[in-house]
Amino acid sequence: MKVEISALSHTFFTPQPRPALLDLTLTIPSGQFTAIIGPSGCGKSTLLRLIASLLQPTSGHIRLNGQTPAEANAARQVAWLAQSPALLPWLTVEGNIALARKLLATRLNHQMSVHEALQRVGLEDAAQAYPFTLSGGMQQRLALARLLIQNAGLWLMDEPFAALDEITREQLAEMLLELWQPAQPTVLWVTHNIYEALRLAGRIIVLSAAPGQIVADIAVDLPHPRREDAPAFQDLLREVRAALNQAVEVYA
Repeated sequence: MKVEISALSHTFFTPQPRPALLDLTLTIPSGQFTAIIGPSGCGKSTLLRLIASLLQPTSGHIRLNGQTPAEANAARQVAWLAQSPALLPWLTVEGNIALARKLLATRLNHQMSVHEALQRVGLEDAAQAYPFTLSGGMQQRLALARLLIQNAGLWLMDEPFAALDEITREQLAEMLLELWQPAQPTVLWVTHNIYEALRLAGRIIVLSAAPGQIVADIAVDLPHPRREDAPAFQDLLREVRAALNQAVEVYA
C-alpha cells in the first residue's frame, strides 16, 4: 500500500493550542519498511493515529493507495500493533485469532488458517491458553498472529516491543522481519530505539521535537541479517544519531 502525506499538520487544543505535527510531506512506496524516530512528544504516535483515521488532521492530506484513511480503514486494509496487545481476556489464544479471522471473512478471498497463524509465531501449543497465562512476549506474539491474519496492506506499529526485556525484544524483532518478508506489506514502525530501527527498516524518518517536522530521511541499504559491528551499520548509526541531535538542538 502506497502512503502519500501532503502538507500535513495537526494541533491539539487542550485548551491551549499545542502543535504536534507541522507541514509533513512524505511518500512511502508500497512494501517499504519505514521506521519513524524522534524525541519524545514529537508527534510520532499522532502521525500513526492520523493514518489510522483515529484523528482528523488540522490541515493537509493523507492518501492510502489513493483512498482517504477513513476509506482504507473501513475496508480493513490497515492493521495496528501497539505496546498493549489489546487481547480479549475471555477468549483463548485460538479464540482471539478466530474472532479476527471471522470479522474479516467477507473481505478476504484467501485467508490464512488460525492454526497457520499461530504456527507462524510459535504459539500452536498454547492455542487453548488464555491471554493472562502468557508472558508479555507471548502476548505480543499473539498480537503479531492477529496482525498477520488480517492480510492488511499497511501495518502501523507503535513501539510494540518497548515494554519487553531486551532479549525478548530482539527475538520478536527477528520474528517480525520473518513475518514481513514473504508478502512485504508497507510498515510504519515508531520506535525510540536506533539499533532496532537500523536492524529492521529500509528507511528511517527523523522527526524534530514538537511540532514534528522531518529533519532527516535516511535510506538503510543493508542486507538482512544486519551486523551491528559492520562498518556500514556503524556509519548509519552515527548519521542517525547526528540527525537526532540536530532535531533536538534546532527545533526544541
